Amino acid sequence: GRLVVITGTGGIGYETALEMTRSGAEVIMAGRNKAKGEEAIKRINKLNPAGTIHFEKLDLADLASIKAFGERIRAQYKSLDILVNNAAVMNPPQRRVTKDGFELQLGTNYLGHFALTAQMLPLLRKGSGSRVITLSSVAHRSGVINFDDFQSEHNYKPMAAYAQSKLACLMFALELQRRSDAAGWGFSSMGAPPGISRTEL
Repeated sequence: GRLVVITGTGGIGYETALEMTRSGAEVIMAGRNKAKGEEAIKRINKLNPAGTIHFEKLDLADLASIKAFGERIRAQYKSLDILVNNAAVMNPPQRRVTKDGFELQLGTNYLGHFALTAQMLPLLRKGSGSRVITLSSVAHRSGVINFDDFQSEHNYKPMAAYAQSKLACLMFALELQRRSDAAGWGFSSMGAPPGISRTEL
């Protein structure tokens, strides 16, 4: 009977969506590739025909897409119980940017989920024991927030940029909990490093 939003249609996002439907939740699987998302939902429905799951278009590398997703979900639902900030980009060999000009890994993994959580905040505050789970990585241990070259414009190293983005995700999860406690928002925020997982990432 709970409503869950999960970003990402493969790997950890897929497995999380499958288990959430098996637990009786209504799941919104959000991703940028509609064909891949609908294929994932077909597989989940085959494994769990009684589950409730559907796909929504969301490109975390595009702030306009995030805003549009937020507006659609807030128009359809009165509350949200669980938000899983999972989708990620890892180690593109050449520096790339999001539609809004942010370095791709930082912009997708951290800034995109930051903006998505802000869009979902009104619904999370109305949920029952709501949770925000933000996927980090063991790579955060080598991460450094490089304020002198935050967007990796001068010295792009794929793994360093990924580690920075995942450290930022973990810091965000901790700060979101502090702010929820201070403001009485009533939901929990958690960082979840999944260790080494064999996924398409």
